[in-house]
Amino acid sequence: MAQRRLTDFFARRRPGVSATLPRAKPAWRTPSPAKSAPCAAAPGPGSSRKRARPPAKPTRDEPVPPARKRLRLPADAAGSSLPEDVRDGGDAGSDLCCKRARGLVSGPSSPAVPGSPEHPSPQSKKTKKAAGSAGGQPCLAAQENKVPSKVTPSELKSCLQRAQELGARVQELKASAQKDAGEPSAPEDEGRLEGPCGKQMPAYQRFHALAQPGPPGLVLPYKYQVLAEMFRSMDTIVGMLYNRSETVTFAKVKQGVQDMMRKRFEERNVGQIKTVYPSSYHFRQERFVPTFKDGIKRSDYQLTIEPLLDHQAGSAAPQLTASCLLQRRQVFSQNLVARVREHHRAFLASLNPPMEVPEDQLTRWHPRFNVDGVPDIEPAELPQPPAVEKLTTAQEVLARARSLMSPRMEKALSDLAQRTAEPSSPRSPSLAQPATPPAAPPSALKGVSQALLERIRAKEAQKQLAQMTRRPEQEQRLQRLERLPELARVLRSVFVSERKPALTMEVACARMVGSYRAAMSPGEMEKHLQLLSELLPDWLSLHHIRTDTYVKLDKAADLAGVMEQLARLARAEETL
Repeated sequence: MAQRRLTDFFARRRPGVSATLPRAKPAWRTPSPAKSAPCAAAPGPGSSRKRARPPAKPTRDEPVPPARKRLRLPADAAGSSLPEDVRDGGDAGSDLCCKRARGLVSGPSSPAVPGSPEHPSPQSKKTKKAAGSAGGQPCLAAQENKVPSKVTPSELKSCLQRAQELGARVQELKASAQKDAGEPSAPEDEGRLEGPCGKQMPAYQRFHALAQPGPPGLVLPYKYQVLAEMFRSMDTIVGMLYNRSETVTFAKVKQGVQDMMRKRFEERNVGQIKTVYPSSYHFRQERFVPTFKDGIKRSDYQLTIEPLLDHQAGSAAPQLTASCLLQRRQVFSQNLVARVREHHRAFLASLNPPMEVPEDQLTRWHPRFNVDGVPDIEPAELPQPPAVEKLTTAQEVLARARSLMSPRMEKALSDLAQRTAEPSSPRSPSLAQPATPPAAPPSALKGVSQALLERIRAKEAQKQLAQMTRRPEQEQRLQRLERLPELARVLRSVFVSERKPALTMEVACARMVGSYRAAMSPGEMEKHLQLLSELLPDWLSLHHIRTDTYVKLDKAADLAGVMEQLARLARAEETL
């Protein structure tokens, strides 16, 4: 290939010698404007598919056209050399640009060359016209892309101002929607809970109370449960060290608790434990405590911990036994529940209408009470090491070392102390608490009778009060009542499929366990059948014969009426 191009080059440069070796060219390459004329000629019957070179015989007088010449116009040169109508984006300017690119019109800045593509020969005019009609659209697109769009600063400012107005409008709509919705709901406040460092708490902490297994009860917040676990671990470590008559320091307890819980344990947590259970430990700062560590000196003050135990007169030194640990743990948990009860009581007093539940009858929290949103426990103040006198000002240095200085140095220090002395005026910043505006009725309830609203709120408060004071046995009975309508339908289907007037309790329970949608043990199913026979003795009866219990069902009774009666009994039991 290189040899062919070299030969072709010498053939074109030497006058009087025709090109004998035509150069092969791939079909996907675009021909140059100077070589588009031979392409119009149809190939002969015996010719190959390669394009032949034109038999050009240039003379020495006229310049030789290059083998390939492309039109390259920079953006600024193209914009400056075009007429006014072309800069404005008119159709005439676009056509003129395309003609110049195809070599049909010469620009004012390009000189005319007889053999150049700008002045084609008469033989190739038709071919260039055909090529120009095909290449007009790409040239127009290229010219449109090269002309930059001008955006003035005033337009940018107007767009920015419009965006700010739209943002302010969106905020106003959000605020009005929240006002129309009335009192804020609990999930909205739960999503914005923040930890002690100002970061948002993860979901497993914010919704910890909702994910507890078993029936709902007086569940503690996640952070309170973590603190209870810290107290248990701390009590275990302190008991081990105390029982072997070893001085208990915070450094030892901290390492042990962190190894047990895989969580950070700091003096702040110890202060919280002291706030919840003040009579659990006695804290003090001591020196000359053997630590056997290089990082702590014997002369440094350390926080020591001593458990407070009941010491009977005449008995040996008390020990922190397992029963004592269990009792202290129960007291700590009860104190945590008492703290949550206080926040729950304040929440009930803030409702409309206010509610009041006796403490001995409260079995669960209010449905809208955000358990995990309870504020954190404030840590109590722990003993601090005694302050060591430190010289911070020039007056103190002068008073301590007056006898060690020369009169000249003493005078310089006194002058410096007078210049740097500032009157100390302690200010006690008063935190102004914003006044809470009175709750206004939501706009969605406009036009509704106030008496009707009061009756609805009173009924809802009564229902929630019954739910909060419900015993676990009542809760279990209510759950069984909710399952009875569907169990009645399943039991009738079992009797219809068995085609017997009576079935033993074991067979009936086994068939119903296999047909019920939820997993249930045969013993639990038997309790449901006993409750069903207690509520509807005319429809289902139990007969004890010898050692077996038989179940007899009235197939002629209307099943829809039976299910409706069971649902009515369940609703009546729920309102009690």
